[in-house]
Amino acid sequence: MASNPSSSIPFLLSVILILVVGTNAGGIAIYWGQNGNEGTLAQTCATGKYAFVNIAFLPTFGNGQKPQINLAGHCDPTTNGCTRFSSEIQSCQSRGIKVMLSIGGGAGSYYLSSTDDARQVATYLWNNFLGGQSSSRPLGAAVLDGIDFDIEGGTTQHWDELASFLSQYSKQGKKVYLTAAPQCPFPDAYMGAALKTGLFDYVWVQFYNNPPCQYSSGNLVKYWNQWTTSIPATNFFLGLPASPNAAGSGFIPAADLTSKVLPAIKGSAKYGGVMLWSKYYDDQTGYSSSIKSSV
Repeated sequence: MASNPSSSIPFLLSVILILVVGTNAGGIAIYWGQNGNEGTLAQTCATGKYAFVNIAFLPTFGNGQKPQINLAGHCDPTTNGCTRFSSEIQSCQSRGIKVMLSIGGGAGSYYLSSTDDARQVATYLWNNFLGGQSSSRPLGAAVLDGIDFDIEGGTTQHWDELASFLSQYSKQGKKVYLTAAPQCPFPDAYMGAALKTGLFDYVWVQFYNNPPCQYSSGNLVKYWNQWTTSIPATNFFLGLPASPNAAGSGFIPAADLTSKVLPAIKGSAKYGGVMLWSKYYDDQTGYSSSIKSSV
C-alpha cells in the first residue's frame, strides 16, 4: 500500500519534538582573573561565548584574616585598582551574563573556624561584593550575581553554614546565586555537606586533575550520573580544562567532547552546559568556539 505523505507529517513532527525535548541546550561558564594576558572582563563578555563568568579569586578570608582579592596581573587591590571593573561587570550583566565572585581556589589561605566565622564571611561578601554597603568594595559599586565556592583546601566544616547565610540575603530583593566547583570524586572532600543543602543553583564539577573519574578512565558518565542524581542542585556543568596545558590531566579533544561525551550526558534533566578553566587557555585554543554549537 502506498503511503500517504500528508499522514506522515504529524509523525515526523513528533519525532523532531522528541529529539528536541530529549536533549537540553546548555551554556558555557568560564573562569577569568588569573592571567593578565586573557583580556578584560568586558572583552570576555563581548565574545558572546559565555553565559557565566566566575571572577577568580578571593583566596584569603576567614579565621580572623583580612579578606583579600587576587586578580593576578589585572589589577592591584591594595591601591583600589580593581574598582575599575565595576562598569565592566555591569556591561556583562547587561548582556544577560551572570557574574560571580569565586572564593577559594587551588592555592590560597582560607578557612572557616566556626559558625560565627561563616556568618562574618557572609556579611563581608554581602557588603563588599553583593547588595550591601561598604566604603571599601574591591570591585566597586557593581552588584555581583552571586558567590562561587571553589573550595579545594582549608577545612571541611561550615561551608554549608556559609551557603545558608548567603542564601538568606536573597530575601532582601535580588537573588544571590550560589555556585560550586567540586572535584569529580563523589562526594567532594570539602563541599560534600554543603552541596547536600539544596542551596546551590549551579554546580560545575571538575572532571580534571582527577584520573579516576575523568574521561580517560572511562568512568566519566558514571560519575556524572552520580552527581546529577545525588545532589539537589538546579543544573550541573561538565568542568574541563580549555587546553592540555590548563591542567595536569583531563583535557578532552573538542571532537571527542561533541561526538561522544556530550551526547552521553545531555539527556540529564539537570544538564546545564560546560565549565572551562580558564579564559586565558580558551584564548590559546579556541576551545569554546569549537564546542559552543554542541553544548
